[in-house]
Amino acid sequence: MSSSPVVTADLSLIEHRPPSVGRQFLDRVAATPQREAFRHPRGEAWESVTWREAADRVTRIAAGLVALGIEPEQRVAIASSTRYEWILADLAVMCAGAATTTVYPSTNPEDVNFILADSESRVAFAEDDTQVAKLTEHRDDLPHLRKVVTFDGTPDDPWVIGLADLERRGEELLARQPGVVEERVDGTGPDDLATLIYTSGTTGRPKGVRLRHSSWTYEGAAIAALHILDESDLQFLWLPMAHSFGKVLLSTQLACGFATAVDGRVDRIIDNLAVVRPTFMGAAPRIFEKAHSRIVTMQAAEGGIKERLFLQAFKVGLEKDRLEREGRPVPFLLAKQHAVYDKLVFSRIRERFGGRIRFFISGAAALNREIAEWFHAAGILVLEGYGLTETSAGTFVNHPGDNRFGTVGPVMPGSEVRIAGDGEVLVRGPGVMEGYHRQPEQTAEVLTADGWLHTGDIGRLDADGYLTITDRKKDLFKTSGGKYIAPSAIESQFKAICPYASQLVVHGNERSYCVALVTLDPEAMQEWATQNGMAGRSYAEVVTSPQVHDMVAGYVDTLNARLNRWESIKRWAVLDHDLTVESGELTPSLKVKRKVVAEAYRDEIERLYA
Repeated sequence: MSSSPVVTADLSLIEHRPPSVGRQFLDRVAATPQREAFRHPRGEAWESVTWREAADRVTRIAAGLVALGIEPEQRVAIASSTRYEWILADLAVMCAGAATTTVYPSTNPEDVNFILADSESRVAFAEDDTQVAKLTEHRDDLPHLRKVVTFDGTPDDPWVIGLADLERRGEELLARQPGVVEERVDGTGPDDLATLIYTSGTTGRPKGVRLRHSSWTYEGAAIAALHILDESDLQFLWLPMAHSFGKVLLSTQLACGFATAVDGRVDRIIDNLAVVRPTFMGAAPRIFEKAHSRIVTMQAAEGGIKERLFLQAFKVGLEKDRLEREGRPVPFLLAKQHAVYDKLVFSRIRERFGGRIRFFISGAAALNREIAEWFHAAGILVLEGYGLTETSAGTFVNHPGDNRFGTVGPVMPGSEVRIAGDGEVLVRGPGVMEGYHRQPEQTAEVLTADGWLHTGDIGRLDADGYLTITDRKKDLFKTSGGKYIAPSAIESQFKAICPYASQLVVHGNERSYCVALVTLDPEAMQEWATQNGMAGRSYAEVVTSPQVHDMVAGYVDTLNARLNRWESIKRWAVLDHDLTVESGELTPSLKVKRKVVAEAYRDEIERLYA
C-alpha cells in the first residue's frame, strides 16, 4: 500500500524565534519584567514571583553551575517532582549552555544509575534525601558526577550541597565575571543539545531522546502562532517536568508570557484548582477519567431527585452539543432547559475546577471521546493533542474554535505529517529529535535520512487534516481467527462506561477470544463500599467480593454490546490491587506497560483461558 500525501502546516508562522531556550527566557524577562511569572506553594499560601525575580535566581544558579566547572552541552540531571525549583534549575542549566537530563522521582535506583551514567551527567539536582540516597547508593558507578545539589535534602557530605550554597557560589562568580551567564547564552545555538529525556518506555532499557534548543523554541513559537494563549492566561502546572508534556508547557509559557502556578502533588490538583482558578491546564487522560468517575459516583451516592436532575441535565447538555456540532438549530425549549441545568448543575461542576477554565489540554495517551463530550456538555472544553518525547511533545492539537472530538487536531505550524501504507503516522519538523543518545542503530530504525519519524502509532487523516489515532502499532494483536484487535480503543470505552474502573488490560494475541484484567479505582471503591454495606472492609476484600463481581459484570456486558463479536471480552478477572507507577506496571505518564503486566499476571491470564 502507498502512503498518503504529505500534509504541511505553514512554516513561515514560526520562522522568527530565538536561537536558544536561554535567549528565549531572557527575551521574555526583558519584555515583561514585572509581570507575574510563577506562583508556588509556601506552606498553605501561594507565593508570586515576577519574571525579573525568577531571572535573578536563574542567573545565580546558572553561574553556580559554571563555577562547578560545567561546560557547554555537558549534562546536568534533575531528579525531582514538579516544583518551582525544578523550573529554576532547568532554565539555569540551559542558560549555562548545558543540557538537562530529566529523571522521574519515581525512578528506581538502578535506572537512575543507568540514566546518569549513560548521559555522563556532571551535576545532579536532587529534590530530597530520598533522591540523594539513590545517587549515593551508586556513587562509585558515577565517576562523571561531581556534585549533587539538593532542594530539600540534608547536605551532610562534601559531595552534596544545598541550592542556597550553589546560588552563593554563583554570586561570587558573577562578582568577578558579571557577564558570564550572558556569554554562555550568546554562545548557545539552535542545534546545541538542550535536553536528554529518557523514555520511560513500556519495555527494555530507557532510551535517551536528544532534543535541541531549536525543538523547544519551535514548540513555543508554534503554539504562540495559534493565538490560543497570551499573557492574560494563568496555567496550573502539575505534570511531571521529567516528561516532554510538562517541558513543552514551559516552552509555551516563555513564548506566550502567561503566568504558571506550579505544584506537582497529584492529590492536591482539585484543591489547588479551586484556589488558583487557572484559565487552562494540561493533563493525562487518567486525570479526566478520575474526575468524571468521582463526580458521577458522588451524584449516584446522593440518589433521589438530585441524581435524576444530574442525569437529565447531561441528557439535555449532550443533545444540545450534538445539534450544535451538526450545525443544526437548537429548539427553543431545549435551549431554555439547558440554561436552567447550566445554572443548577453545570456551573457547580465548573466551580470544582476553579470556574475560569477556558480549556484543558489532554495528552500522553488517548482520551475517550465520550468523556470529552461529557465534560463539554458541562461547559468544560478538553482539547486533545498528540506528540511523542521524540517530537518534543506537541505535534498536533485541537483548536478552541474548531475542536473535533475523537481527533488530536491538525498538525502544528511548521510540521508535516503523512500516513504510511500500513497506517503508521509519520511526522517531520523542527520538533523531531536529533536521535537517541549513543544509539545510532535504534535511531536509524525510527528516523529516516530525510527526517521522517516513524511514530509507532496507527492513525488516519480526515479531509481537513485532523488526525485520529487508533492504537499503538506494537499493541495491535491478531486473534487465532485472524481478526485484528486494537486493545486501547476497547479499554478506553470501558473506563468511560464504568465509573469505578481504573484499568482494563485486554489480552488475546493468537488466542481464540479476548480476556481482560480489571482494576478498580481505590477512591471510587471506598465510596461504593460505603453505599453497599461494606464500609470498613479492606480494598482487596471489597473488590474481590461477589457483589463487586456482579457490578463489574454489568459494565462488561454493556461494553460487549458495543463491540464486534471477535472483540468482546469473554472472560475477565478483577485484581485485588491497582496498577501503579511504583510497581513498574505504569509509566510515569500513567500508560500501562503491557508486557510487564502480561508477565506479572501470566498465571491469572492463563486461568482465564483454562
